[in-house]
Amino acid sequence: MRHEGDMVAGESPGKSDQRKSSGETVTGERDPRLAVFREPATTAADGAGRAERDSGSAVSTKVAIANRTEESEESEEAEDAHVSDGGRITPAPEPPKAEPAKAEDAEEAEGAEESVSADTDADVDAAKAGKADEVEEPDKGDESGKKDTKSTPEPESKDDVSKNDASKNDVSEDDKDDTANDDSGPADTDAPSADSTPVDRPTAVFKTLPRPAVDQATTTLTVREKAGEKAGGKAEEKAEPTEKPEERAGEQPESAAERTSTFVPLRRDDLPPAPVSPARSPYPSPSPPPSAPTPLPEAAERTRQQPMPPMPPLDLLAELTNKPAPPETPVRTAVRRVKIYTPLVVLALIVFAVVQAVRPLPAPTLALSADPTFTFEGGKLDMPWPAEGQGAVEVEGVGTIGMYGQQKPAPIASVAKVMTAYVILKDHPITGEQVGPEIEVDKKAGEEANRPDESTAPIREGQEFTQKQMLQLLMIPSGNNAARLLARWDAKSESAFVEKMNAAAKDLGMTNTTYTDPSGLESSTVSTATDQLKLGKAVMQNDVFREIVNLPQVEIPGIDNLIINNNSILLEPGVSGIKTGSSTPAGGNLLWSANTIVDGQNRRIIGMVMGAQDAVKLWDKLELAIQNSLKLIKSAQDGVTSATVVKKGDVVGYVDDGLGGRTPVVSTKDLKAVGWGGLQVKLDLTEGKEPVPHTAASGTVVGEVTVGTGAGRVSAPVALQEELAEPGFGAKLTRVG
Repeated sequence: MRHEGDMVAGESPGKSDQRKSSGETVTGERDPRLAVFREPATTAADGAGRAERDSGSAVSTKVAIANRTEESEESEEAEDAHVSDGGRITPAPEPPKAEPAKAEDAEEAEGAEESVSADTDADVDAAKAGKADEVEEPDKGDESGKKDTKSTPEPESKDDVSKNDASKNDVSEDDKDDTANDDSGPADTDAPSADSTPVDRPTAVFKTLPRPAVDQATTTLTVREKAGEKAGGKAEEKAEPTEKPEERAGEQPESAAERTSTFVPLRRDDLPPAPVSPARSPYPSPSPPPSAPTPLPEAAERTRQQPMPPMPPLDLLAELTNKPAPPETPVRTAVRRVKIYTPLVVLALIVFAVVQAVRPLPAPTLALSADPTFTFEGGKLDMPWPAEGQGAVEVEGVGTIGMYGQQKPAPIASVAKVMTAYVILKDHPITGEQVGPEIEVDKKAGEEANRPDESTAPIREGQEFTQKQMLQLLMIPSGNNAARLLARWDAKSESAFVEKMNAAAKDLGMTNTTYTDPSGLESSTVSTATDQLKLGKAVMQNDVFREIVNLPQVEIPGIDNLIINNNSILLEPGVSGIKTGSSTPAGGNLLWSANTIVDGQNRRIIGMVMGAQDAVKLWDKLELAIQNSLKLIKSAQDGVTSATVVKKGDVVGYVDDGLGGRTPVVSTKDLKAVGWGGLQVKLDLTEGKEPVPHTAASGTVVGEVTVGTGAGRVSAPVALQEELAEPGFGAKLTRVG
């Protein structure tokens, strides 16, 4: 007879039925293991077996104690089984509190005789092999008869699940009828599910509830629906709450892939699986049939292939695109090279352009674009050169008018005193109204004043004269004793002073000059006309010296007579010195200076006449040299003139920005140069006090154009003809240097 809820062969149970068949509890349901197992009395005729039930009660108590002990030992194994499901830990649902059994139900359960059918041998096997549940007997002395028991379900191993299924399948039909007909109280256990072959077993053994099995991912348990589940539904509703509607509504049937899923352990493949310790049971149980071991995933095969050599780019591209490489042709090769090198060339050009743009700009410079030389109109200046000796004439700052004779070293006599004055003024400079320190006349200088064979100054031992007065006594009467006194005063000895004289001559470039005494009396003191012009230009820069040599006569305190200058042409227009000199070996000599006015400016002319010997007396020789010098002075004064070299507004040059850009510059006024007929002068374009800027407005003065050197130098400012701008990007980009 098929009861409602029994399954037909080939019929698959639902998911909830599988959960119940495996021993799982639904949230909100009462765990049947927490209640005391009770079998209701079937008939009154079984009262004769009450004594046997009393003895069975004692046995049931012992089984509950044994099951409680085994449960504590196997809790750790249950946790491991809980984790083994694909490495995922499923939190166990919190069981609801078991409802206390009524006192009267407990008394009736104790008084009822438990009938054990012949088919409960599977229950005994389950009690031996499975894990015993906690069985708690209500206290008879408690009037309320209520006791709360809490327990957390724990997972089971596969063996336990198999044993529980076997026990459920072996329950006899009588047990199902007893459970279905029990109306005295709520049912605490699930009814056995199906008929099984009866086996020999003890006649008075309490049936133990199977331990709920945990749903394993490695297998799907198909358990037949328990018989009497429908019949005992009302009793179950009284004892335990039903599942929540929302939980049952959310359940989905398992797919075939879930039922046949294979568990892949998250552990190393080369290690053997940990052995599972068998559950200890106080009762011997037959060995379960060996289950097929879970196949482990095969270890990943390690490749033994060697790496292939790198392939050419085109072959690799063909391999990836499954297209054959195009044939190599000169055109394709050229195109490929263009594609490869064009980005590199473009990048290099960009870097080059940036570097060129940020490089510092070169400093602008002025360059002369006009004719660098200018020649004065007219023929060459004709000078009245003497027929003997040597000489030269020069316009200071302009150039040499001319020279005559051989420029060979020759005695210069008292002209050497010019170098003595130059060294004294260099070591003890005075200017303007200064007169210098006092110099005392020593005994030697006083004694030398009375020598008749040389020119001397009338000074006496013990007298004191200022430096300026001593220079007057040196240059105007040409006193040899005054020259030697100044040498001793300056250098402590005459020989030391002579060394200074030669050193000064070397500094001035007088390469053909040698001094052996401060006065020039010795014939070994020699020089040339051109060398003396160099000395004359240098010493005439001192205003005190110019004042002294331009005096025809002088009156000095301490000197009885008026001192007359031997240079008799000082009263001639423009003549201003410098020094006469005469001796038998030297003849007549004169180093002279004259001035001329050109364009309102004073121009100095310096000349030298040496070796005038065409006379009988020494005085006449000196006078001859003076007259020859006067002729040269007048000719030079007449011949020196000026000419406009550059006119106002003329372009004389340009500003070069260093990158090829040129901005023209013009003269801001007429430039006149001093010269004479046939003279060729040189123009020069130079910067002003400030360097040339990179940018400037039109008309900005950036330099000057000059002609001549020294005192004869003339200049005119130059300004920009147009705006000066920085070089453009193209100029910056193309510069190389």
